[in-house]
Amino acid sequence: MAAAVVVGRTTLARLRILDGAVEEGLEQLDEVALELTSEQVDPLTAGIMLCELVCAAQGVGRHDRAREWTEVMDRWRPGRAIGGINGRCRVHRAEMLRWSGPGDLAEAEAMAACEELRPWMRREFGWPLVELGTIRLRRGDLAGAEDALLEAHEHAWCPQPALALLRLAQGRGEEALALVQEAVAHPLPMPSKELPPFVELRVAPLLDAQAEIAAALGRALPAAEAADRLEEIAERWAGPVLVAAAALARARAELVAGRPAVDPAAAAVAAWADAEAPYETAGAREVLAAALDAAGRPEAARLERDAALAAYEAFGAALDVRRLRGYDAEEAGGAAGAPAVAVLERLGTSWRVALGGVERVLPDLKGLRYLERLLASPGRELHALDLVAAESAPEAPDGATRVDSSGLLVLDEVAKAAYRRRLVEVEEDLDEAVLTNDLAREEVARRDRDYLVDELARAVGLGGRDRRTGGSAERARTSVTRSLRYALARLATEHPDLGAHLSRRLRTGTYCCYEPDPLSPVTWRLGAGAR
Repeated sequence: MAAAVVVGRTTLARLRILDGAVEEGLEQLDEVALELTSEQVDPLTAGIMLCELVCAAQGVGRHDRAREWTEVMDRWRPGRAIGGINGRCRVHRAEMLRWSGPGDLAEAEAMAACEELRPWMRREFGWPLVELGTIRLRRGDLAGAEDALLEAHEHAWCPQPALALLRLAQGRGEEALALVQEAVAHPLPMPSKELPPFVELRVAPLLDAQAEIAAALGRALPAAEAADRLEEIAERWAGPVLVAAAALARARAELVAGRPAVDPAAAAVAAWADAEAPYETAGAREVLAAALDAAGRPEAARLERDAALAAYEAFGAALDVRRLRGYDAEEAGGAAGAPAVAVLERLGTSWRVALGGVERVLPDLKGLRYLERLLASPGRELHALDLVAAESAPEAPDGATRVDSSGLLVLDEVAKAAYRRRLVEVEEDLDEAVLTNDLAREEVARRDRDYLVDELARAVGLGGRDRRTGGSAERARTSVTRSLRYALARLATEHPDLGAHLSRRLRTGTYCCYEPDPLSPVTWRLGAGAR
């Protein structure tokens, strides 16, 4: 069969799908699939058109059909795939594994796809990179996800919604919402076969993320707007994934608006389960658990969280597993009258904090590193010089910390670089806050900027030379106290309960100490980064 005939039939079937005649178009593509594997079509055309079939199913949320055609492509591929066809097939396999898990296999497939496609793709190389970043995000590798997504952006390929969801996981919620709303309002035109640039289908994943981010921030209006548009899209292209995404967005919107959300959340769980997407089903179960808690049904909520935890463990979603295990520990402690469980955990270049079922991710701050040491030794007084020296110098062989006799740098080069990077982020955040008339966000950004500018100015003397503390206890006391107070101010903004607890129990000065509360004890769980 002539290649032009196969390409034409595939194109006509896809146009029928985009017109809303989804079942008719999929049936036509089924017929094309049979011909593509009949040895009557040249290998290059067959491989490209099989990829088109999978993309068509992905675009309308027909995960079942996409999986079937991916399996067809897998059986056809050995000995026939040429050029970048094998790499394209790997991307589709990675997509299927992103839905079903396990996450480590999904990441391995995406990595192999990137390696195979790098010589064959230019701008479209962003496609496997975004898939790799999305999988890494689900696995909890925030740094690896950021590397892949920013590289995709360098190829002029839209990294959304994965990048916005990454920002949310990093504790940059307002930035996440602004990014995804910008992508919804001005979608980047891309040669995407899965999400054609001329129909509403291209914004469906963005709207799904907008509902999640808005709900996490407690923003009812953007959550409701995303749910409304997703429902319209799902009504026209009634694929199981689109229906499930719309149901979950509606549940999130109802919950954040303070309305009963048990029924829509239960519908979302059922819809995602029908779509055979265990990771998404687990997320829907968390929303249902929150709705059940709000309805005064804690036992039912616990069942949903247990089911979500099992799904996350099977997938290998490390951050989600730790979050739910932390929630269970806090809940159990409160129920039994035992100490509450709080978390301070280093995540690469950021920190996760949690207490009372509420968690946040904060940027790396020197004060949090000091706080980590104090929490590791509750009730023990640590000299400010020891905290500064331990942060600035490696441990000596005998276990004693070393202090430069010429004095400690106010800020070392690593710290200054981190402060400058953070200052750029804060300036951008401040500009956005002013443009959107977000007074609360503007106040926080101005405070952060003033602190960072002051710290950088204090670190440099005449001629641009680095200032040193002179090694004095007084200088160390001042530096440690300032850093701890700034970290506590950020904590109070992001997590008021945790900030209030630490403000009461943390003593600063020449000697610093975390003093546990004998009346309301808190057990601290420090992550792998704790020393």
